[in-house]
Amino acid sequence: MASTSLLKLISTLFIFIALFPLQTLSESEDCGTESGGCINKSKALPLKIIAIVSILVTSMIGVCLPLVTRSIPALHPDRNLFVIVKCFAAGIILATGFMHVLPDSFNMLSSSCLKDNPWHKFPFTGFVAMLSALVTLTVDSLATSLYTQKNSAGIIPESGTTAGDAEMADVNVGQFHGHHHGAKPGNGGPPPLLRYRVVAMVLELGIVVHSVVIGLSMGASNNTCTIKPLVAALCFHQMFEGMGLGGCILQAEYKLLKRLVMVFFFSFTTPFGIVLGIALSNTYRENSPSSLITVGLLNASSAGLLIYMALVDLLAADFMGPKLQGSIRLQLKSYVAVLLGAGGMSLMAKWA
Repeated sequence: MASTSLLKLISTLFIFIALFPLQTLSESEDCGTESGGCINKSKALPLKIIAIVSILVTSMIGVCLPLVTRSIPALHPDRNLFVIVKCFAAGIILATGFMHVLPDSFNMLSSSCLKDNPWHKFPFTGFVAMLSALVTLTVDSLATSLYTQKNSAGIIPESGTTAGDAEMADVNVGQFHGHHHGAKPGNGGPPPLLRYRVVAMVLELGIVVHSVVIGLSMGASNNTCTIKPLVAALCFHQMFEGMGLGGCILQAEYKLLKRLVMVFFFSFTTPFGIVLGIALSNTYRENSPSSLITVGLLNASSAGLLIYMALVDLLAADFMGPKLQGSIRLQLKSYVAVLLGAGGMSLMAKWA
C-alpha cells in the first residue's frame, strides 16, 4: 500500500542521512575553518540544547495544530479558513525551497574549497534541483497510477473501512482519471484520498531531507552569533511548515498510528540533526570538500522536491480546483496568504 511503502522509503533515507557525516570523518582536507570572537564551544552548547527543545515543541505544535483543530467548524478542511491557512503554509514551503535550501546549495557547490573542475565549470545545483523536480513528478505520477491500478476499487477514509486494506476500497476509481488539479469526486463520492496520501508522503520525504541537514549544520557549528538568530528562524519555519504538512495529513485521513508516525518524523528530524551535529562537532568539518559536496547535493535535491510540491501539489491543486475557481474573493484572500507566507519566510533568509 502507498503509505506503508513511502514510510519505509522515508525511514531508509533517514538512516542514510544519519550515516553520511561519518564519511567525512576521514576527510583530512579542510578550508575556511570558523574563527573569530563568536566561536565559543562552551557557550554554543546551551544554545543548541535550547534549540533542540524549542524546535521540537514548535514543530509538534505546527504539525499537530491542523489535526487537533479538526473538531473546530471554522478549521474543517471544507471551510474557507482552512484553504487560506494551507495557502499560507504552502507559501512558506515554496520560500523555503527558493530562498533557503537552493541558495545554500549554490554557496556550498561553488565554494572555493572545492576543485575548479568540475564544481566551478557546471551549475550542479540547478541541474540536481531540476532532476529532483522531474523525479518527484515521476514518483508522484507513477505512485498514483500504480496504487490506483493495484486497488481498482479505489479508497475510502480509513475510519470507514471494515476489512481488507484500510486505505484502498470502495470509491469509483474514475475520479482519478487525468490530472488531479481541479478534479471533482465522481458521483458525489468522497475526495481523492489517494492523491492526498501520495502528496503527504512525498512532501514529508523532502522535509525530512532538508530538516536533518539544517540540524546537522547547526549542531556542528560553534558560532554563537549564527546560532542565536537561527533558532528563532527555524522555530518560525518549523511551525508553519508543519501546518502545511499537517493539513496534508489531515486531508489524507490516516489512522491514528500513521498520523503519529508522520508527526514523529517531522518533529524529530531537525532536533536529531542537531544532536548528530553536536556528537560530530569535534570531527565533522562543514567546510571540508566531502561535506560541502554531500550537503550541497542533498540541499539541491530537497529544493527541487519542495518547489515542485509547493507549486504543483499544493498551490496549483488548490487554485485550479473547483473551490477557489468558484470564488474570486477566496482566490484573492488565498493569494494574499501565499504572499504573506512566502514573504515572511523570505525575510527569515536574512538570519538563516
